[in-house]
Amino acid sequence: MEREGATTRPPWSQGGTAGGRPTLLYARPGIIVTADRFTVGSTSWRVAELTHLHTTRGPHDRVAVRAALVSAAVIGGIGLALGFTGGLHRLTAGAYLLLGVVFLVPILVAAAGDRWRPRAYELWGQRGGVPELLFSSDDERQFGQVTRALRRAFEIHRHGGWEDPLANADLWRPRR
Repeated sequence: MEREGATTRPPWSQGGTAGGRPTLLYARPGIIVTADRFTVGSTSWRVAELTHLHTTRGPHDRVAVRAALVSAAVIGGIGLALGFTGGLHRLTAGAYLLLGVVFLVPILVAAAGDRWRPRAYELWGQRGGVPELLFSSDDERQFGQVTRALRRAFEIHRHGGWEDPLANADLWRPRR
């Protein structure tokens, strides 16, 4: 059921290159990249205003970092207590092996945290000399598509516009 005025197309801004409307480079729910604008959610930037575009990875998940630090502190405390009480001299070879395996727990917790809750991919740029986080995603494929589309928009803007070569081409057709 369609409502009056409802549309599935993104709203076109003024100007553009293809028939009075900007060239659409990427469109998914909540993300639109045209030759003129970059829109994420309710925030929109003009491509001409953005500079110093670069990508980074976000911080590690705080829960995973804290779990690794707490487990390392507890295990280190147990090791220290055994060392000061002289309990390390009375341990068997199997106990030393078990203690070595237990010391790997913080490393395993940190690795599992990075696997289950990966660091986000972040796209940063500057507008008016102020750095801004433009886009962030934990989906590497989507992040790559958005980044490439925005870079194409920069190229289009830098070269003063872009016409679709096939739309304007005078194609050769055989006579019949």
